[in-house]
Amino acid sequence: MATDQLSLTFAALADPTRRAILTLLAEDEATVNEVAAQFPISVPAVSRHLKVLERAGLIVRSREAQWRRSRLQAEPFDDAVAWMQSRTRTWQARMDRLEAHLRRQGAHDERTDPDNI
Repeated sequence: MATDQLSLTFAALADPTRRAILTLLAEDEATVNEVAAQFPISVPAVSRHLKVLERAGLIVRSREAQWRRSRLQAEPFDDAVAWMQSRTRTWQARMDRLEAHLRRQGAHDERTDPDNI
């Protein structure tokens, strides 16, 4: 079972309904019933999605009288973006090395091609 924060974030984001809930909460905080009104699923199902998002730290829930409101929490997104950017730099460097190798190989092939003599 994934327990590190980045794994929890990506696991929570893997579900399209949870991503849609996050999009909704990016606009404003909402109660479970307000979120459920936007989706063709039951209130208990929305509540389960909210628990996953809360466990991942992507939302925080507060209690006001009998209402429990959920709102977006940005920090886990920042960590996920930073991780993806570091992977992008790694893969870009690899692609740059591959491109340089292919250029060298292409130049070498042109010099040794019998049709070019």
